[in-house]
Amino acid sequence: MKEIIRTPENRFKNLEDYNFQSNYLNVEDGLRLHYLDEGDNTNATVLLLHGEPSWSYLYRKMIPVLSNNFRVIAPDLIGFGKSDKLVNQQDYSYQKHIDWIFNGRSYSP
Repeated sequence: MKEIIRTPENRFKNLEDYNFQSNYLNVEDGLRLHYLDEGDNTNATVLLLHGEPSWSYLYRKMIPVLSNNFRVIAPDLIGFGKSDKLVNQQDYSYQKHIDWIFNGRSYSP
């Protein structure tokens, strides 16, 4: 079992312009991936992937605009933002990030 750190929710209180509903997906052995899912889910979907060292907060100004016409999904990659963090650096790889995002599960509400 991998050693996981979960940042307490209160660390994210009162963030300017970040009033979105948090969603979590269990991706592997208790490891949680945080994502935002805004807009009408019958519209075309826009997936906003952040870089390093960022998280979905980067898109806080774009999400309200895009969600008028699109379903917007903005995940926090594992190790960033509201997603869980793995203690051992060896547990991270490019392929693991791909697997965690596209692990065959749906982001449907």
